Amino acid sequence: MASVTAWCRAMLIRRGLRLRVALTLALACLLVVGALGFTLYTASEDMEEALVDNLISEEMDYLVRRHRENPRYQPQQSSNLETYIVRDASAPSRVPARLLALAPGQHEFFVGRDEYHALVRDEGGTRYIVAYEVGLHEQRAQEFKTLVLLSSLTAMLVSLALGYWLSGILVSQVTDLASKVGELEPGQPRESLVRPGQDSEVTRLARAFDDYQSRIEQMIHREQEFTANTSHELRTPLTAIRTSCELLLADASLGEKSRARVEWINAAAGRMVEQVQALLFLARGEALGTVEPVTLADCVAEALEPYRSEIMHRGLALDLGVPREAVLLLNFQALRLVISNLVRNAVQNTEHGFVKITYAAKRLTVTDSGRGIVPQALPRIFERFYSRGGAGRLGLGLAIVQRICEMYGWKIAVDSKPAVGSSFSVTFP
Repeated sequence: MASVTAWCRAMLIRRGLRLRVALTLALACLLVVGALGFTLYTASEDMEEALVDNLISEEMDYLVRRHRENPRYQPQQSSNLETYIVRDASAPSRVPARLLALAPGQHEFFVGRDEYHALVRDEGGTRYIVAYEVGLHEQRAQEFKTLVLLSSLTAMLVSLALGYWLSGILVSQVTDLASKVGELEPGQPRESLVRPGQDSEVTRLARAFDDYQSRIEQMIHREQEFTANTSHELRTPLTAIRTSCELLLADASLGEKSRARVEWINAAAGRMVEQVQALLFLARGEALGTVEPVTLADCVAEALEPYRSEIMHRGLALDLGVPREAVLLLNFQALRLVISNLVRNAVQNTEHGFVKITYAAKRLTVTDSGRGIVPQALPRIFERFYSRGGAGRLGLGLAIVQRICEMYGWKIAVDSKPAVGSSFSVTFP
C-alpha cells in the first residue's frame, strides 16, 4: 500500500491536472476500499476463530452428553474432526500421543503444515478430547484475502478510468481557455475570453487573463510610441549632419584632408541612421529588411571600417580570413550589425595582440587575444549591460547580437579563457 501511495504521489507531481484528478480519485478509492477490505479481513479472521472455538465447544458438549447416556459410546472420526474418550489414562489407547500430552483447556498446534485447534476436558475420571483441523477455514480465509485484493485493484482501475473521464469534463473549460490564450497574438484584435456558460472559477480566470492582456497591450503601445519618438529624435540631428556633410562635399574649395574627414563623418552618420533603424525594428520585433545574396567579405569590410583606426592606434594585428567567393542568403544590414558589435567588443577588450575574422563551413568567427572572460561570467555575457568577471564593457552590443541571431535562426557561441582571449562564432543555417 505504501509503495502504491508513493507511486501515485510521484505521478501527481509529474502529470497534468486531468490525470492528477483521476489519480487522486483512484487513490482515494483505493484507500477506502483497501481500508474496508482490511477491516473485513480482520473481522473475518476473528469470526473464524470464534466459529472454530464454538464448533469445538459444541462438539465437546455433545461428546460428554452421549458418553453419559451410553458409557460404551465410541465416537466416530471424520477427515478434519477427531473426538476421543479416555477412560483410563494408564491403559493403551488409540489416541495420538500429541493429544494425550495436552492438559485440560484449549490448545492450538501444528502437525506439519496443518493447524489444529483442540479442547480437553476432564469429568468424573474420564478425559474428553476434541481436535479440529482448520485447513478448510484457512483456505476460505486466503480466498477471501485474494478477493479483497482483487476487488481493491478493480475498484482502483475503475475509479481511475471513471475519474479520468469525469476530470476531462471538469477541466474541459480550462483546456478550452488555455487554447484560446495560446492563440492570442500581440497587436491583433482582442476578444474577451469570458464566454457564456463558464463556471464561476473559469470566468474569474478568463477575466484575469483579459485584464493582463490589456495591460500588456498598453505596455507594448507605450513602448512602441517611445521607440518611435526616440528614433525620430535621433534621426533628426543625424539627418542634419548628413545634409551638412553633403553641402561641404559639394564645395570645390574644400581641401583633400578636410574632404576625407567630412566623408568619414558622413559615412559614420549614415551607419548611425541605419543602426537606429535596426534597433527600432528589433524593439518592435520586426525584420531588418529583405533577404538577399550577400558577399560576406564586403559585409565584413564595411562592418570593420569604423574600427580600423582604433585597431591601428592600439597596434593590433588584423587578420582577415574571409574568402571573396563566400556568399550567403541573408539580410545584409542584420549581418553587418552583428559583425560590427562583435568587432567592437573584440577591439575594446584587446590591448595587444590581434583581432581575427575567419569564415568556414557556414561559420563566421571573430577571435581576439584580449583579457578573456572568466567561466562564471560566460552564461550572462549576453545580458544587457553585464560587465563582471573580466568581461569588460559589454553594454548592449552582445545583447543586440543575440537578439538578431534569434530572429534569423543563427546560432551564436562563445569560447573564452581569461588572459588568453575570446572567440565568438555565428553559425548560419
